[in-house]
Amino acid sequence: MTPPLFTLPAVLDATRGRAEGVAAEAINSISIDSRELGPDALFVAIKGDRFDGHDFVDTALANGAAAALVSEGRSAGPGRIHVADALDGLRDLGRAARARSRAFIVGVTGSVGKTTTKEALRTVFEAAGQTHASIKSFNNHWGVPLMLARMPENAQFGVFEMGMNAPEEIRPLSRMVRPHVAVITSIAPVHLEGLGSIEAIARAKAEIFDGLEPGGTAVINADHGQLQLLLDAAAAAGVANVITFGFARGVDWQILDPQTDASASSATILHGEESYKLGLAVPGRHMLSNATAALAVAHLAGIAPEVALRALAGLAAQPGRGERLRLGPDDKPLLVVNESYNANPVAVVAALSVFGQIEPAGGRKVLVLGDMLELGPQADQLHAGLADAVRDSGAERIYLVGPHMAALAAALPDAVMAGHFPSAAEAVNVIVDDLAYGDALMVKGSNGVGLSRLVSAITTRFGQS
Repeated sequence: MTPPLFTLPAVLDATRGRAEGVAAEAINSISIDSRELGPDALFVAIKGDRFDGHDFVDTALANGAAAALVSEGRSAGPGRIHVADALDGLRDLGRAARARSRAFIVGVTGSVGKTTTKEALRTVFEAAGQTHASIKSFNNHWGVPLMLARMPENAQFGVFEMGMNAPEEIRPLSRMVRPHVAVITSIAPVHLEGLGSIEAIARAKAEIFDGLEPGGTAVINADHGQLQLLLDAAAAAGVANVITFGFARGVDWQILDPQTDASASSATILHGEESYKLGLAVPGRHMLSNATAALAVAHLAGIAPEVALRALAGLAAQPGRGERLRLGPDDKPLLVVNESYNANPVAVVAALSVFGQIEPAGGRKVLVLGDMLELGPQADQLHAGLADAVRDSGAERIYLVGPHMAALAAALPDAVMAGHFPSAAEAVNVIVDDLAYGDALMVKGSNGVGLSRLVSAITTRFGQS
């Protein structure tokens, strides 16, 4: 019989809470969304940027929640567990889940590739044992404690993604997760608006080292200009072991002879005297890098290389992060490469490199790029700097969305510019009307631009085979 996630006494003990008319004896799931409740759910009424969970406590209980964790004085009635602050209570549950766990825990951060690397690790760990991993991009001040609190006591492996928009955000998350391995995927010009420089970005990512368990290991991508800063930060944090990976010479896990086409990629991975053949069913040098990080961590976890390599061979692109949709007839589909979740200069160039290898099924190559957000004063310059990569992609019709994309529009030939729109809402109908079966389309932009609605509209219009 599977033990409960938490018994009611364990919840009360961890949160120092007071139960009011709670009939449930156990909690088996935890949610912050009253519309998405698992079995025997504890609804945690946190206050977000747009909504306050306390406004939805009654709805959550009516929808079947076993109990609601609420801030003292904010909600009254049966089914409540009162704590000083609901978000702090969620953090307490996360710490309690971590304290009882014997799992091998990995924390992942970086400017690009966090979610994909987390998924690569999840894929490998699931081939070796009971695995718990963050879902979607739940990597912030409420996402990490939520994912940690959901970790079953019998999990053998745990993988947690950690993100940030400013300094001193990753440090408390890492101290809560207490990983045995901390992975930094890359350092790139992301969040410049809040951090000001790429060096500041590297220092903020290096905060993950502060939560490493004694004797823990840092696994660091070497293919960027901030490697020494990260190595120095790891040493200052007292990190016992540091492992590097990437395409650079002399790293501990070196990617050799990378091969990539429109649908797959492969490489030889050199580690000491050993070499391994890595084959992925997803394209791109960046995917080889993410998978190599997972291979290195698997080695630290004691997972046999053949098990890890076999699992990585089945790694799939995630929605919004390179997912491919083939819409319509098999002989002449509309191919949509959905990269609508995230964008920064490094990620866009990598995606365009992959798009350059794609051949449409008799139609045109159409490119939709949305603004890269949070780049600060350098935003226009960084957008204009994409021009060469856009030209090399072979795109025949280019749509740009967002005010900063005006700088890129000015750097591109008029012959390929199909339109520039201030917002996704203004672009959707025009772009959908221009597409046809046989075309190949890539959609890439920061999530806040809203290009996911374009992908939804395309899927609705053209149908998914």
